[in-house]
Amino acid sequence: MNDYNLLKKLCEINATSGSEHKLTSFLINHIKKNQKNWKQVPKIYHGENFQNNIVLSFGEPKTAIFAHIDSIGYTVSYNNNVVKIGGSKLENDISLVGEDSQGNIETILKIEKERAFVKYSRIIDRGTPLSYKVDFKLNNEYVQSAYLDNRLGVYSALKVAESLTNGVIVFSTWEEHGGGSVSYLSKFIFEKLGINKALISDITWTTKGIKHNKGVVISLRDSAIPRKIFLDSVIEIANKHKIKYQLEVESSGGSDGNEIQKSPYPIDWCFIGAAEDNVHTPIEKVHLNDIESMIEFYKVLMREL
Repeated sequence: MNDYNLLKKLCEINATSGSEHKLTSFLINHIKKNQKNWKQVPKIYHGENFQNNIVLSFGEPKTAIFAHIDSIGYTVSYNNNVVKIGGSKLENDISLVGEDSQGNIETILKIEKERAFVKYSRIIDRGTPLSYKVDFKLNNEYVQSAYLDNRLGVYSALKVAESLTNGVIVFSTWEEHGGGSVSYLSKFIFEKLGINKALISDITWTTKGIKHNKGVVISLRDSAIPRKIFLDSVIEIANKHKIKYQLEVESSGGSDGNEIQKSPYPIDWCFIGAAEDNVHTPIEKVHLNDIESMIEFYKVLMREL
């Protein structure tokens, strides 16, 4: 069983779409501090030319893991009104936190008729991003917290990095609000690193066909359709190694895979993640066995694809 203190730290960092810099800094510090204990020290690509994104290259890579680091939330507008970032909920009495030029903020979301606003003692700076207040809970079966989407995908990628010898890990941005970074990141990994296969490390929904504690989820399609020959190779590896998995077929939803598919680069991709309840709420919930299955499968795939 993995230690989930790192996942807790990831969830607690405010990093809404467009404001990922705090999490970017945390990841760079974590990688530089811990890479000496990893099987292979990666080359780290980051900085102004990569905006808030990070690319790690290990050994002689063939396949990339994509994990978006941004989250949903809210942007403060006029007179403490708020507008959504991505698919965040507009419900009364959700606890929100943030920071503006006047200091730290802890407030409550209010909905009146068609107006969404925060109840606070002063006017908050326009443009201030607000996030769900995190209440991280862990027991013998489940983890529950805001922002498991997609700090869980980031956590999984970091656990894979510990033993990775050949491969690329991409920490991308803006996914929750329509994307925007994956097209130029795809260009970089294809042209610079020779990558033509990608795995999307993220969460998906529990549905009538996808359940907790039934294994890692391999998505056959959502709003985008990956190339079947590549999906078949992923499933073949799962069967070979007796990985517990579920097959997802949906008509909606999306991920960094959508951007890869729309890019001008011939990169095959497959979404592989854990099933989650209460998506895009402060109480997202994932079974620990599914997390373990996800990490195990990624380790195998990065060796064999």
